[in-house]
Amino acid sequence: MSVKRRRFTAQFRAKVAMEAVKGQQTIRDLAGFYQVHPSLIAAWKKRLVEYSSMEFEKSPARGSDRSSLALTAQLYEQIGWLQMELSRLKKVRTGRLTGSVRR
Repeated sequence: MSVKRRRFTAQFRAKVAMEAVKGQQTIRDLAGFYQVHPSLIAAWKKRLVEYSSMEFEKSPARGSDRSSLALTAQLYEQIGWLQMELSRLKKVRTGRLTGSVRR
């Protein structure tokens, strides 16, 4: 008989991590109250502290990430087209050389 693995929602993890950051209760107390292993709470707390600064970054920076992704996609498309054109030209060139040698 296997034990079903518990899945925690993002809201639950954020709630527990926020309480851990507040420091009003120990991680061990929170683990007992929420029936979660203390290492999970410590990991959630670390992740919250680590990534919370990203929320306060300037909005244009996030937009520039999107525009850079669009630009990257466009450039990859152009690279693919140029590679196809190069291979076509190589075939045409080798065909002409072999055709001229056979005459």
